[in-house]
This record gives sequence, structure tokens and C-alpha cells, in this order.
Amino acid sequence: MTQLLDVTGAARWIRRDGAERILTRMAQYLEADYRRWESFEKIPRIASHTPLGVIELMPTSDGETYSFKYVNGHPSNPARGFQTVTAFGALADVDNGYPVFLAEMTLLTALRTAALSALAARYLARPDSRVLALVGAGSQSEFQALAMRGLLGIEELRVVDVDPAAMAKLRRNLEPLGFRIHDAGTVDEAVDGADVITTCTADKTRATVLRADQVRPGVHVNAIGGDCPGKTELEAALLERARVVVEFTPQTRIEGEIQQLAPDFPVTELWEVLTGAAPGRRDAEEITVLDSVGFAISDFSALRCARDATAGTDLEASVDLVADPDDPKDLFSLVDVLAPVP
Repeated sequence: MTQLLDVTGAARWIRRDGAERILTRMAQYLEADYRRWESFEKIPRIASHTPLGVIELMPTSDGETYSFKYVNGHPSNPARGFQTVTAFGALADVDNGYPVFLAEMTLLTALRTAALSALAARYLARPDSRVLALVGAGSQSEFQALAMRGLLGIEELRVVDVDPAAMAKLRRNLEPLGFRIHDAGTVDEAVDGADVITTCTADKTRATVLRADQVRPGVHVNAIGGDCPGKTELEAALLERARVVVEFTPQTRIEGEIQQLAPDFPVTELWEVLTGAAPGRRDAEEITVLDSVGFAISDFSALRCARDATAGTDLEASVDLVADPDDPKDLFSLVDVLAPVP
């Protein structure tokens, strides 16, 4: 039987353990897997684009366990009553090819995106970072705030969004959890005094959400909204001023902020920073950018974390996903036309 973690089970897991605790634990899984980067198969995700959005498959394997995620990105969905991003994924045993764990990944993707952001910020942001600016208060914003607090100790938020209801939602969700929140009227106001800036907007356009002149020396920019061809958030001049860190260069050159720049624009991959093959923050004045588009190894880590945390509990259910007759060569036995129908 394949184990299933559905939306209800995932939500109960987060309530049981607490989002901040899970984010901190997931960051440990991410770091462990990125440190063994060369053990994984790596390809850019397989994308099907339409004017309304994108549907993607994100596979990887470490030779023992295979994983994939199905995910969409449809920026116009909220106006139609749907989520911008939905996802599900699976882990399979490479030895026999059987799927062993199936999970919703809408919540898991939110968790792993925030956990990876905070993990990178721990290496790239200044150690004394205390203020986070959130440019975009959508579905990812609360997870980002909790992850940054869990790994960096950040408790002060400066928030801006074109939708006042989204900002009110964020305040309603996070203020009871102890965050100090300043609602900003402009991006300039939001980033004033921020040590870390997270940009997370949904429009599928080459937008300039954050300009070079809005970022002071020493700031770390966590750019997570640009994740497909033709979709960006940062002014090219900001990237040229900064040291840019990416997950998987071939994918990010297609989908990330650096799609605006020359194909040989220099970048550092995150695994290099985590293993010490490349330095983290080099000095207090350096501007750093995580140009994150999401990569399959992060989903592999998130699925492992969820599986391990929920295994053997009532948060999981068994699902009869694999046709497995007593005689492996007699699949027809499962539909024997002579057998009585129950």
C-alpha cells in the first residue's frame, strides 16, 4: 500500500507540530540534501505554458529514492476563486519502482519555499538582520515570516501589497503570533530600514517590483516571485550590483530574474555556499540576491520531511494505488471475467 498525506492530514500535521517548528526542521532536510548535490539527477522542470499560466513536472532521484512534483502557476486564479499554485507529489522506491508516499504539495510547497528562503538567508544575510520587508502579502507571506523568525530571529515585518485585503489578512494571521507589523503604502516605505527583502508577487509579466536604488548596501534580497519565462520582479541593474545565488543554473537562466541578463552572467549555486565550496556573505556591505525559482531537490526534501514526520500516525492513510496480483505475470487475475462481481 502507498501512504497518503492529503490536505487534511497535512493541515493537522502543521497544527500538531507548529509551522515554525516544521519550517526549521525542513530547512535541516534541505541543507542535508543540497550538501549531497552531486548525488542527484538534475534537469530543468518540464513546463507546459499557456496564456493563463503554467503546469510543470519536477522530477529528481538520488539513486535510491525517486520523487516528482506536479505544480501549476496561474496568476489570475484568485480572481476566479482558485489558488494561484496547487501541487501534489510522490516518493518512489528506485529498487522496484513502486510509489511509497503520495502527498498534497500545495501546503508543502509553501513550507519548502519558505524554508529554503530562510536557509539561504542564514548564509547570505547579515547576522544582525532583524527586519524583513515583504513585497507581496499573498499565500507565501506568512510562511516566509515564520521561517525567517525560526532561522534568523526576525520578528519585525514591513509589508506592502497592491491589495489592502491581503495586508489585512497577513496582520490578522501573524500579529497574534508575536510579530511587529508595519503596513507600508509604497515599496520605498516597506524596504526602508529592512535587512532582508522578500519579493513574492504573482503577475506573469516582466515587472520591476524592486529597483536597484531602493536597496541599500548590506541587504539580502530573497526574490521568489519570478519563476517562469517572461516573469521577473527585480530591475536588471539590481542584479548587476549584487552577488546572485541560484538553485540550479540551467533552470534559473530560463525562469529566474537572471533571464534578463547575458547567458554568461556569473552566479553561485546554493549547494556551493552550503558545502563551503563558495563563501556565504563576504562582507557587511555586499548586496546578495537569492534568485529562487524552486527546484526538484527542494521538493524531494519536503516530501522526505513530511513522510518521516507523519509515518505511523493517523495523519496518513493507505491508498491502494498499485495493482499487485499474487502472480506478477497475471495482471488479468484482478479483473477475471469469470469471477463473481461483489
